[in-house]
Amino acid sequence: MPEEKEERKYERVLVVSAHPDDPEFGFGATVAKLTNDGADVRYVIVTDGSQGGEDPSVPDEELTATRYEEQRAAARVLGVTDVVFLGFKDGHLVADIPLRKAITREIRHHRPDLVLTHAPVRMLGVGIGASHPDHLAVGEATLCAVYPDARNPRAYRELLSEGLEPHKVKEVWLPIFGEADHFIDATLLMDRKIEAILQHKSQFDKPDMPADAPAKWIRERAKLVGEKAGFEYAEGFKRLETA
Repeated sequence: MPEEKEERKYERVLVVSAHPDDPEFGFGATVAKLTNDGADVRYVIVTDGSQGGEDPSVPDEELTATRYEEQRAAARVLGVTDVVFLGFKDGHLVADIPLRKAITREIRHHRPDLVLTHAPVRMLGVGIGASHPDHLAVGEATLCAVYPDARNPRAYRELLSEGLEPHKVKEVWLPIFGEADHFIDATLLMDRKIEAILQHKSQFDKPDMPADAPAKWIRERAKLVGEKAGFEYAEGFKRLETA
């Protein structure tokens, strides 16, 4: 079992994810634990979620509205205080300056101690969905926003005129299955994580998907992580100290 660092308390946490439903799949139990412990947890959802469906006849605006409402419902289940939607087009993300600046703005506004985001690397030992190009772009852009952008007063100086002073994030947690060095015991939080994920009804409305499939798959994955950490179920992260 990896060496565990000292347990810390976090006052403000920002989850930066590519799509609606990513926070619950990647961090749901961890978010539940953080809010249980009194942290103010907020979401930044980068894309509009408009490619998260299989019916090309549904207008983008309609699917986006559905997915935004599902995300708000899922956030309520986990005790998240606010959800910010940046509205970038789903499936078109690159870790460019506009994306870095948008995320920097949110970091300076919310001033988190801890940021949770995607790992900016392809993970070849798990399903290909874990390496969605949007995930890679958001992970890379968020790390760039954490360092150096958000803390550098010379980066995006126009943000200073918005009252957004530089801010140093203390830690970033990245969900990396094979290289995790920090684990959250999810054993007592799995029902809540699954309840939150199931708010994303549009993502499970498929004729070939059994009703119990999402919960079964979620538990199987959390059990594999738990075996590495000595828990029945767990979520695992690479923990980066940045301050």
